[in-house]
Amino acid sequence: MRNSTFSQLLQHLKSLTPLQKEKIEDVLHHTDAMDGLSIAINNPETCPHCSSIHYQKWGIRSNLQRYRCNSCNKTFNALSGTPLARLRHKDKWIDFTNDLIESKSIRESARHCGVNKDTTFRWRHRMLNNTKSLTPQHLHGIVEFDETYFLESEKGNHHLKRKPRKRGGKASQRGVSSEQTAVLVARDRNGNTLDAILFKSNQKTLAEVMLPVVDKDALLCSDKKRSYLAFAKTNHLTLKTVVSSAKNYITEEIYHIQNVNAYDSRLKQWIKRFNGVATKYLESYLAWRRLLDTQKNLSAERLLGIIAKRQMICQPLTWT
Repeated sequence: MRNSTFSQLLQHLKSLTPLQKEKIEDVLHHTDAMDGLSIAINNPETCPHCSSIHYQKWGIRSNLQRYRCNSCNKTFNALSGTPLARLRHKDKWIDFTNDLIESKSIRESARHCGVNKDTTFRWRHRMLNNTKSLTPQHLHGIVEFDETYFLESEKGNHHLKRKPRKRGGKASQRGVSSEQTAVLVARDRNGNTLDAILFKSNQKTLAEVMLPVVDKDALLCSDKKRSYLAFAKTNHLTLKTVVSSAKNYITEEIYHIQNVNAYDSRLKQWIKRFNGVATKYLESYLAWRRLLDTQKNLSAERLLGIIAKRQMICQPLTWT
């Protein structure tokens, strides 16, 4: 825009009615949101259908550049093949990802973004899908691990196979059962965190989860659960144990599990704000909390960029 035209525009702004000013604010907010979306979403490197690197621009639709593949002749945009494909209200996504960072509830996000609660529910579970692949590549040094438990929840299911219970409650027996889900949490002293849902708590499941990530020379810390001792012995790992029930929280002045227990406490306190999480969605919530705990200065654009990574052709996202 020329300077003279811009000056005329500024003069006209003084004569606008309050309603007209509100409409201009909405247009500017929409433009800023789409600019933020453009920053977060990179141009595609390959065709999501055939992985070809040869494509050309093919018009614009819904404010997004479309492309046509020279190999398979199919069209696509930067969101094709991502969890964000075919979702509407793109100008609200930056606001919604800010809500994810602030851990707002479904209804709070719906009011903030000006959409239906069913829309924010759909967005949450589509957008959290990619965060499940964000896992540490290595746990090294002193690695603490322990299990925490969540009551089995069929929240949202209107055809229960058991008697419904009031929100909250306690399991009738300890450990893994039909009433509880076990979550293994392993954390090193640098804050790298691994978590996984265990359907059985034995040395085999521990090995499947931890061996690909824990360095061979790492020193493990845990309580004296039999499966932990068997896991360390079978896989020739050094394990220091702590007897928390005897109020012996620290062994040899440096070995303890207070780090992982503190994370478990923060995790459970954080999940309480959602008034219960369905067990089928628990993995997504674990990944969400792990992301917030690891990425301290996470911006909406950065989070949206992580979400928009293609699942078909991209390697799993990891951090060190």
